[in-house]
Amino acid sequence: MARKFLYFVAAMIVLAIAALLAYRLFGTDMIRMAMVPRARFEAQREAPRNIYARKILWLARPDKPGNPALWTPPGYMPGRPGTGAAIFFIHPTSYINRDHWNAPIDDPETNARAELFLRGQASAFNEAGDIWAPRYRQATFGAFLTSAAESERALALAYGDVSAAFDRFLKEVGPTRPIILAGHSQGGAHLTRLLRDRIATDPTLRARIVAAYVVGWPVSRTTDLPRMGLPECRTAEQTGCILSWESFAEPADPSLIVDAYDATIGFDGRPRKGTPIVCTNPLTGTADAAAPATANLGTLVPAADLATATMAVGSVPARCADRGFLLIGDGPNLGPYVLPGNNYHVYDYSLFWANVRADANRRLKAFAQ
Repeated sequence: MARKFLYFVAAMIVLAIAALLAYRLFGTDMIRMAMVPRARFEAQREAPRNIYARKILWLARPDKPGNPALWTPPGYMPGRPGTGAAIFFIHPTSYINRDHWNAPIDDPETNARAELFLRGQASAFNEAGDIWAPRYRQATFGAFLTSAAESERALALAYGDVSAAFDRFLKEVGPTRPIILAGHSQGGAHLTRLLRDRIATDPTLRARIVAAYVVGWPVSRTTDLPRMGLPECRTAEQTGCILSWESFAEPADPSLIVDAYDATIGFDGRPRKGTPIVCTNPLTGTADAAAPATANLGTLVPAADLATATMAVGSVPARCADRGFLLIGDGPNLGPYVLPGNNYHVYDYSLFWANVRADANRRLKAFAQ
């Protein structure tokens, strides 16, 4: 397991360093030239609604041997299988090839990298219940660097897979089990749509949601949240609500995100420009809050030799500030792989891994009462 965690760390470092070096050397325009596919979008068949009955299409599910989402650092253990909530996790972008707008579903490198992300992110939820995480034809990294029509088509194809997987997830877990939804980055983007399309329109399903963790993707309080079926989490034991944050060390420069975000249209058809962003402080589980480093139950970090994983307790503070970004002070010393603008996007979960774990357990307990 220690070696598997090393692979996870290495994967995050490769992605972060590549983006950072490209930005420093070439600037935003050159990043787009280097990462955005030149090929035309390749129309593909929508995922058949029953295709996720095939176990091979799941990166994580309770009956998967070697389930990567069951990894834990020393001192932690997964919960007992078949108990607690059913957790649907949508992994972040692990496809960085520019040859296609969407990842091949069977690409071994992409799926291996996605499994590594599950170890560092989805694992935070494995005490609260069984984790299900589908493979999907995710949009490539470069799709998020352009406003080209192909980008929207790539994201729509990816979301179609996520929606089909969610159908199977619901069938597998039964009609009454509590549900936790979670995702990161591109996975968070697809989760916002899933909330809008499926949760907001189905009162019976909505009543089963313990919480939705839309992490690493901005959610507008004005144009998005009212259409997503759930309110934001204002208190630590609130259920049926949404948590969301994007982590920056200080001084923070979120301009790359803000500029792109302000050019988009919200779920209600109005521009997102200038609208406030949902900010949950994962240290407190409350909205628009501040907390000292002493409130941090554990940051997931590698040892100095990258051979093992340890928990750093009480090392990272957090406060919601400005437009809704989560500021973490100077930021932990993780080496030269923080993204431009002091953006700790890659570490949105691992910065607060133990607090996310406690948050999910606490809300599940409140839901059951």
